[in-house]
Amino acid sequence: MTVYTATLQNGAEISYVDRKRWLWLLSVTYPLQALLGILFHHLSGQQAWLLLPLALSYILAPTLDWILGEDRNNPPEEVVPQLNEDHYYRYLTYAVVPLHFVALIVAAWWASTQNLNWWAYCGLAIIAGMGSGLGINTGHELGHKKSRLERNLAKIVLAVPAYGHFWIEHNRGHHRDVSTPSDPASSRMGESIYKFALREIPGAFKRACEIEVERLNRKGSAIWSYENEILQSFAITAVLQISLILAFGWQMIVFLMLHNFFAWWQLTSANYVEHYGLLRRILEDGKFERCQPHHSWNSNHIYSNLVLFHLERHSDHHAHPLRRYQSLRHIDDVPQLPSGYFGSYLLAYVPPLWFKIMDKRLLGLSQVAGDLNNVNIDPDRRRSLFARYGQTDLQQTTGGSQP
Repeated sequence: MTVYTATLQNGAEISYVDRKRWLWLLSVTYPLQALLGILFHHLSGQQAWLLLPLALSYILAPTLDWILGEDRNNPPEEVVPQLNEDHYYRYLTYAVVPLHFVALIVAAWWASTQNLNWWAYCGLAIIAGMGSGLGINTGHELGHKKSRLERNLAKIVLAVPAYGHFWIEHNRGHHRDVSTPSDPASSRMGESIYKFALREIPGAFKRACEIEVERLNRKGSAIWSYENEILQSFAITAVLQISLILAFGWQMIVFLMLHNFFAWWQLTSANYVEHYGLLRRILEDGKFERCQPHHSWNSNHIYSNLVLFHLERHSDHHAHPLRRYQSLRHIDDVPQLPSGYFGSYLLAYVPPLWFKIMDKRLLGLSQVAGDLNNVNIDPDRRRSLFARYGQTDLQQTTGGSQP
């Protein structure tokens, strides 16, 4: 048992034990769910077992979050430096990188070598994509760190879901523009997840390219060169996916198309629930206020946080992007999701249900105070929402607009 100790300013000694220390291994093994379905298919001969990860993610995970509840405990700030320097935690993020490659390659091999029905083949491709989508979460944790090793590992793991632009777009774009109307990765009140995806996926790629081109121009480097950090990751993607096609045949094209889309869909789902409707205030200088913890929807549900490297403590993450996952804190009085991410995704996939539950929560937040003028609203729904709630749109009455 690892015990962290520190001395307070008043001379008192404190100690801290991370009760979830070994449970963080769940974040390492969770991307291997597709292999579990393959194992049961091999043992039973029943193709339906290939769909087991769907039940694990969208039935078991929300159920466990409901049963286990929330964990609002925080490590004492005095021991956080020691917690951050404990290499065990970062070794877990290193270890999961090759496992993402293993999961995709094994799933592709199984799909191509077994006589699967079309639904089982497509289902396995989708489930492989869901697992690779977790690679974006791994890249998210690694890409926020300063060490060259961790940033290179982020670029490598992001090659699996074919989303190599993510860490550039996320770190230098999303964190700058989060919870503003200009951010393609912040969802708006009244905007369904399906409409959001049409804005977020191409918008994030476009912003990443603009950011990287600007950086290369400042350095005087060519865009089409090894210096382009987006191309570095996509080169690995090309080698990986072309190799799978050459090894397992043309049917891999369909497999990989489904895989890539549903990997991206995992990020879209997370982005959608993380900042829905939240809006930063405009200051007197016309700029948006600095991002605060209350500009993200948070969740302290135990199980889903354990399999996602604490991603759901998103409020603290956006306020302190460099803080490592084991040190992320619960913060009082920030927006709270009704469930962990997997349960929230299910709500989001049914827009009327999502709007019914989340719009009420959104308007009840202290920073919103029931005023739609304090909300990031879908422009196409703005007039109808103000009419429904009987409020006056100050943008219309003043002729102003948000930057």
